[in-house]
Amino acid sequence: MTSIDTAYPPAQARPGGNKFYFAAWRWHFYAGLFVIPFFCILAVTGMMMLWISWVDGRDGERTPVVPQAAALAVSAQAEGALGAVPGGTLKQYVAPRSAGLAAIFRVDRDGDANMVVVNPYTAEVLEIFPRRSGWYDFADGIHSELMLGVTGDRMLEVAASLGMVLIATGLYMWWPREAGWRAALIPTFGRGRALWRSLHGVLGFWISIVLVFFLVSGLAWTGVWGEKMVQAWSQFPAEKWDNVPLSDDIHASMNHDRKEVPWALELTPMPASGSHAGHAGLAEGTVVDIDTLNALAREIGFKARYQLNLPAGETGVWTINRDSMNTDDTDPTSDRTVHVDQYTGNILADVRYADYSLAGKAMAVGIALHMGTMGLWSVLANTAVCLAVLFLCISAVVMWWTRRPAGAGGRLAAPPLPKDMPMWQGAVLIGLVVSLAFPLAGLTLIAVLALDGAILSRLPALRRLVS
Repeated sequence: MTSIDTAYPPAQARPGGNKFYFAAWRWHFYAGLFVIPFFCILAVTGMMMLWISWVDGRDGERTPVVPQAAALAVSAQAEGALGAVPGGTLKQYVAPRSAGLAAIFRVDRDGDANMVVVNPYTAEVLEIFPRRSGWYDFADGIHSELMLGVTGDRMLEVAASLGMVLIATGLYMWWPREAGWRAALIPTFGRGRALWRSLHGVLGFWISIVLVFFLVSGLAWTGVWGEKMVQAWSQFPAEKWDNVPLSDDIHASMNHDRKEVPWALELTPMPASGSHAGHAGLAEGTVVDIDTLNALAREIGFKARYQLNLPAGETGVWTINRDSMNTDDTDPTSDRTVHVDQYTGNILADVRYADYSLAGKAMAVGIALHMGTMGLWSVLANTAVCLAVLFLCISAVVMWWTRRPAGAGGRLAAPPLPKDMPMWQGAVLIGLVVSLAFPLAGLTLIAVLALDGAILSRLPALRRLVS
């Protein structure tokens, strides 16, 4: 609940002498100062991505075609795609999710990836565009790293981590005491700031659990808490594959400026082609090419839309993949990744949702919910959450603006610092737990605490001690 309110709460919500309440309020204020701009950005770009993906698709995969009796061989479609990018190299085939939609081919040339939209019945090229050049990708670049690379990723990780502090302090302040549960769960429709405060508190109370889910699932993609702490020990162990030679590359090597590989596999080494390992996939003597791989994919259960990545290098493998994160399916429990030796056609690995660790399973479902890829209901639900977050941010600013102290020295107006606060040990313990769980949030809390103690609390306009 992103309040940066500076007015004292009503007596029924603030038991006399509760100095811990004022400490929570002060931290709620500071966290809100940092978090509000980022939460607004995430909410707006999140809604853009939801609706662009649902209406138009991310890479042209919703381009309509007129269905005919039978589609051409995938190799014939690929020839059409390669003809549109002279000198290009075929990297990926994305099968249509229905008979009335186009096929997609990724063709790279001179280090640039191009998406070629092809009519599967005629091999006619309908559209060609640089990969990651659409409005979805523009919104995704802001949503994931503010278009600032690692710096943006770290800034968003701090914001999401402090969002956990914001929720915890907001819940503590709004938790029903003398006023009872009705005031906490149902808004009081008064006037002015009282109405804004009631709507802010009630809405924040209702969606707090949902916000925690979105923050945690988003943090799992970040570079420190996600990649270094959570993802690293939640990966699918390559040792589970039976005597399969491993490549020096990891699954994340198949990403191209966007998270495409299932979270549970990103850091897992890729299997390598060039041995007799694995079990029978294609019949002995069968030519291993894009047509036979497409037939194998259908034979082993890949229906409708799936992705086929071609081998990269002499030890590379064919990779057949379907996951809800890439909008291949609306059911995250159907996620599946199959690797095939490029020489023998043997299946080297077949990883399904059931094979993931508990954290991997949670993230497969969590990412689908976070991205709204589970059907129209999830798009609508996520849109409602984004709008709620925007309202919380706006209402917080309105409450601060209507009650800010007059004069240049009181423009910031942090809530008062309690004097001789009781239960300080508990506050320190909570801060320590947050710091250990979310390292960047811990560093930020320490920095703000030092700034507060050394400078802010000493300014005359902010030196309002509560005895």
